[in-house]
Amino acid sequence: MSLGSGKFLNRLMGKSLKTEELKSEKLSVFWGLPIMSSDAISSVAYAGEEILWVLVPVIGLMSYRYMLYASILIVLLMFMLTFSYRQTIDAYPSGGGSYIVAKDNLGTTAGLVAGASLTIDYVLTVAVSSCAGTAAITSAVPSLLPYKVGITLLLIVLLVIGNLRGVRESSKLFGIPTYLFIASVLFMIVWGLIKVYFIGYKPAPVFKIPEASGSITIFLFLKAFASGCTALTGIEAVSNGVPNFKEPSQKHAKMVLALLALVVLLVFGGISYLATLYHAVPNSQETVVAQISQQIFNKNIMFYVIQATTALILVLAGNTAFAGLPQLLAFMAKDGYAPRQFAKRGRRLNYSNGIIMLGFLSCMLVVIFKGSTHYLMPLYAVGVFVSFTLSQAGMFKRWVKNKGFAWRHKAFINGLGASMTFVTAVVIGITKFIHGAWVVFILVPFVVYIMKRIELHYAEAARELKLPMDQKPKKIDFTSQKRYVIVPIDTLNKSFLKALNYARTISDNIIIFHVSIDDDATKKLLNKWNQYNVDIPIIVKKSPYRSIVGPLVKFIESEEYAAGPDDTVTVVMPQFVVTRWWGNILHNQTSLFIKTVLLKRRNIAIVTVPYIINER
Repeated sequence: MSLGSGKFLNRLMGKSLKTEELKSEKLSVFWGLPIMSSDAISSVAYAGEEILWVLVPVIGLMSYRYMLYASILIVLLMFMLTFSYRQTIDAYPSGGGSYIVAKDNLGTTAGLVAGASLTIDYVLTVAVSSCAGTAAITSAVPSLLPYKVGITLLLIVLLVIGNLRGVRESSKLFGIPTYLFIASVLFMIVWGLIKVYFIGYKPAPVFKIPEASGSITIFLFLKAFASGCTALTGIEAVSNGVPNFKEPSQKHAKMVLALLALVVLLVFGGISYLATLYHAVPNSQETVVAQISQQIFNKNIMFYVIQATTALILVLAGNTAFAGLPQLLAFMAKDGYAPRQFAKRGRRLNYSNGIIMLGFLSCMLVVIFKGSTHYLMPLYAVGVFVSFTLSQAGMFKRWVKNKGFAWRHKAFINGLGASMTFVTAVVIGITKFIHGAWVVFILVPFVVYIMKRIELHYAEAARELKLPMDQKPKKIDFTSQKRYVIVPIDTLNKSFLKALNYARTISDNIIIFHVSIDDDATKKLLNKWNQYNVDIPIIVKKSPYRSIVGPLVKFIESEEYAAGPDDTVTVVMPQFVVTRWWGNILHNQTSLFIKTVLLKRRNIAIVTVPYIINER
């Protein structure tokens, strides 16, 4: 890496941190609430709207009464989950959430199902929240509507960069907007209630309420309830990320969970109640929150403050996923069910590979679904309620099996939580199935299959590499073993000469190998070779199909080549290296392709000799 690119990375991501500095990167309760709970806090901005999307087209004005009933049920379910996850935090202080709980108590497959469900949900969280943030922006500035996909992608990139800077810096960067949102929305709720009940204001809907086209049914109400359950998607992240809190981490995590429940009660409950008073009508031009704030503040400065903070919190909701998914992938990677790169900390002591992957997958979803929150919503919350159910069922089994202090009380709480979340998962699965939730039911088994294949690969690799105690290294008679060296050549230049000089240091049996795909270029090479009068033979093989690697491998394995099965064959690859990061894009990377193929041959050793080109 060049000095310039190093300075750029330091400015963009911050300077690299020592491993010993990990303790200083832990979260306090004050900063942990917005980082770990921004998803659940932000969900209140669109959860009520999703309920109305289901009810208003069917029952018209009656929607607001049943919206309130659905909101009350969601709040009750939230408190049930809060009590349940407090017990999970006590039982599993090292974190891991549903994945660890289900894996320990229900078996590996259940754990992988929970992990896969959460992985999908976290990716959807970033995509949905970013799209919702863009919707809030375009509600305030409608002229930006044609650019919503580009705006959403930019917001995700900013989230990735912010999280790559580390836990402590991202908490300050993303925490303040969360508190501004809470304060501004609570002010809107209080002023909105005062305006109706004390000043005597009679709300007039911004948009016309559709006439009822049907009547309320149990299925319609359950469908509305399922849509509003998006308000509960961020609760899992707190128990998943217990190690991210300062000591005593369990105590601080439980405090954050309790504060989260209080904030969701006040904000979600308050907005839902205001929607019933001000009769906000869901539509694609203006959000429900925007309609309510417009009626309360008449598009003064507070209206734009509400829109700005709502947009910020909706975007920052993805931060919960950036805090949760990399930690989850690290747990699964340590168990061998995800690539091991996800278990390694980056320059700022975060799991940077997980952060980058999450950002990439979220951007893909935004492009595929054209930045529409409404299209993404049916996929949302299905996975998280599956993981909720597995986690609560796992905790219930743990208490029944291990007994211990007050185990009946604990088992009742987790058992009730498992029952409620299971019913909710079934309701969401049925009501959202034809609208896109079927995709999740295909993706979860597919992701579980991939995880098991990864674990199988690592197990087979470990078995192949294991050295038994009774197997001693062989004594090799180097006088009888021959060492052969092949130096591929394309052009006679300084890079090749450096590789050839290195080859001379390890063997006298050197062959220069050239694959001819252009007769004129080969003729020029041989003329130049003769001019320099090199005392090493050069083998030329024509390649009618322009393959470079194939003729080289075929030559090594043929009888024409003198090396035996016990001899060492070393391929010395000349490779020039450019100092500017974009320079490698301009070269065909032939040596990389050759190494990729040759690395699969056990009897071949590969040595790369770099030649650095210092660009001005």
